[in-house]
Amino acid sequence: MTQASGRLLSLLSLLQARRDWPGQLLAERLNVTPRTVRRDIDRLRELGYPVVAVKGPDGGYRLEAGTDVPPLLFDDDQAVAVTVALQLAAGSGADIADAATRALATMRQVMPNRLRHRIDAVQVTVVDRSPQKIDSAVLLALSAAVRAREVLRFDYEHESPRRIEPHHLINRAGRWYLVGWDLGRDDWRVYRADRMTPKTPTGPRFSPREVPGGDVVAFVNARFKGAAGGRDAWPCQGEAVIDLPAAEVAPFAGDGIVEPIDDDRCRLVAGSWSWVGLAASLGRFDAAVHIVGPAELRDAALVLARRYRDSAG
Repeated sequence: MTQASGRLLSLLSLLQARRDWPGQLLAERLNVTPRTVRRDIDRLRELGYPVVAVKGPDGGYRLEAGTDVPPLLFDDDQAVAVTVALQLAAGSGADIADAATRALATMRQVMPNRLRHRIDAVQVTVVDRSPQKIDSAVLLALSAAVRAREVLRFDYEHESPRRIEPHHLINRAGRWYLVGWDLGRDDWRVYRADRMTPKTPTGPRFSPREVPGGDVVAFVNARFKGAAGGRDAWPCQGEAVIDLPAAEVAPFAGDGIVEPIDDDRCRLVAGSWSWVGLAASLGRFDAAVHIVGPAELRDAALVLARRYRDSAG
């Protein structure tokens, strides 16, 4: 009985790993006869797993989606990955923290002791960077419109109703955003999902456009940096020498490049959305700063110096 149960679990694991399995290949992987595979398939069906026969020269089997969620089988690495994902779900901004906690408790209850000890050692503390939670129903509505390629109508805070072709739903720094082509403005826009109120029904289907640059992550990062054309780069970039060791500058340089000059100085190449913003960021290191260039950065430092002087006066 123990051997048959173990073989049944192995069969279920194989069926979950790929879409179609020829019967003969399953028999070889399990080191049994095709007849034994057929009997084990019948047992899985009795347990509620929707295993269907696949037609073809060799025949085979496929595990399809059912009306209910049957027991799932995870290997050790998968179980740890799901544990981490469920703990991180609390900081995603989606209103699913309670459901994630219950799912994690359910998984832990049925795990063997050796695996329970592994996941208990994975304790993730999530610092929620999103000041506003988002209703999971909103995320589902936005995701459905993206998947169906249907025009989405929605209210956006106090602004007029919008109509867009939704293309990507992304999570960035704890916030959810929808990237889409705004039909009213004839341009690409990035919307905060927690400020959206989707309307039903959705509009007609559309043929998807290509996001500028072809990379949605680079496009969104470029928008947050104030860059144009979908290029993921700061519009203002400059270079300075800072009278501090590179090891003390690097942790606070963001995506800047830090190169040591000697034990007490380093070179920093950094960017910002404006020259004044970049000049201000150089002052946070509380050390002497020598601007190498360009001229726009030196001019911005002079502007900032006058502002600080007037403010102190």
